[in-house]
Amino acid sequence: MVENRRKSFIIAAMSIRIWSRALDLAARTPPQRHRGVDFLRAASIIVVVIGHWVMAAPWVDDSGAHIAHMLGHQEWIQWLTWVLQVMPVFFFVGGFANGISWDAAVRDHKPYREWLAGRLGRLLRPALPLVLFWAVAGWLAVLAGVPAGMVGVASQIALVPTWFLAVYLLAVLLVPIARGAWKRFGMASFWVPAGLAVLVDAAYFQLDMHGFGWINYLLVWGAVHQLGFAWLDDRCARGGRAVLWALGGLGLLVLLTEFGPWPRSLVGVPGAEVSNTTPPHLPLLALTAFQFGTVRLVEGFLRRWLGNLKAWAATVLVNGMIMSVFLWHSTVMMLLFGVALLLDGAGLKAYPGSGSWWIMKLAWIGLFLVALLPVVAFVSRWEQGAPGGGTPGALRQVAGSLILGFGLGMLAYGGVVHPESGALAVVPLLLPFLGALIAGLIFNRRRPAGASGGTPS
Repeated sequence: MVENRRKSFIIAAMSIRIWSRALDLAARTPPQRHRGVDFLRAASIIVVVIGHWVMAAPWVDDSGAHIAHMLGHQEWIQWLTWVLQVMPVFFFVGGFANGISWDAAVRDHKPYREWLAGRLGRLLRPALPLVLFWAVAGWLAVLAGVPAGMVGVASQIALVPTWFLAVYLLAVLLVPIARGAWKRFGMASFWVPAGLAVLVDAAYFQLDMHGFGWINYLLVWGAVHQLGFAWLDDRCARGGRAVLWALGGLGLLVLLTEFGPWPRSLVGVPGAEVSNTTPPHLPLLALTAFQFGTVRLVEGFLRRWLGNLKAWAATVLVNGMIMSVFLWHSTVMMLLFGVALLLDGAGLKAYPGSGSWWIMKLAWIGLFLVALLPVVAFVSRWEQGAPGGGTPGALRQVAGSLILGFGLGMLAYGGVVHPESGALAVVPLLLPFLGALIAGLIFNRRRPAGASGGTPS
């Protein structure tokens, strides 16, 4: 009893200290900072997390354990993806933030390699502990007799969030070119890739050139990222135009999904022939227009609301660990489901979609949140810390980050073990660490003062 009280006191004291630090940081925020951007970054990730937690639907009956996804289990839930698919918000918010950062670097005569090192560190370094964890956990699970197929599926689901890093990474690497294109061509730098995405989709559906469709990862998400520059420079969706963007995007989304070859769900449905996200298709651009217009409409309200110190402090607090929340939320979910299976399917015996299942889902989400908080408190040090040593050259950073991103993409697609043999997927597991080493994200030695190739960070 005394020990429990002591632990509660320690937790309370730590919470107060963390909140006090957030309040202090919030109070020192420059008045010109666009706080709505920070709020939307955190909010979009939280929506993704909740969406993943809701859609996962494992259950246990007399025949054993089953893995299901609510989008494939109950078709009506596909409408929820029109609310839960918020990656476009994250990408044009990212464009806004990257534009500010790059403009500041140009103004201060900071070279690309230094700017890139700062962006890559917080984006990619937090993924490395996650990969290492699943390499060890997958190996131990197979040794313990867990079926390789189950380990592969569990790790694949847990590592799916890393696909975002691999795609967003490309947008970050191309910021100097993309920002330059915006300054020279304005909205044409959005419409050109969007128009090319239309042609790619036409080839995909009309000519069955499915391999060609993967180009849309760059075209669709690159176009969305360009809208962040439009927002930064206060162009495009202002006033009545914001309404046109929102209503036009929503109307186009309805037309595409009701009368075109595109599915209604705006995230992938297991077993479906076509996914709007893999590769990206035109409904994501329609959704982008709707979300962009809506954000511009509520922008003023967000500014006023975030003027409240407590609301802004909460935003600062969440943003300081948001990448860790994003990367680890599915891992926590899968581990807790695994514990439930060991406990004879406790909490998993309600049939997905039933009334009792939805009640249990609320309890599960609460449990996921409680379990995620200490995990994030521990792993967020890799998100907030900065590497020592010098700044590697730009080519080295680009090459290393691409290798790292490719490895993450392979893990998100196939998991950490081969489903038949149970052997670790050695190459995909090694690539993120090899890329991080090349890019200077880990084991980066400090160069002597005056050495060529970088400056102390």
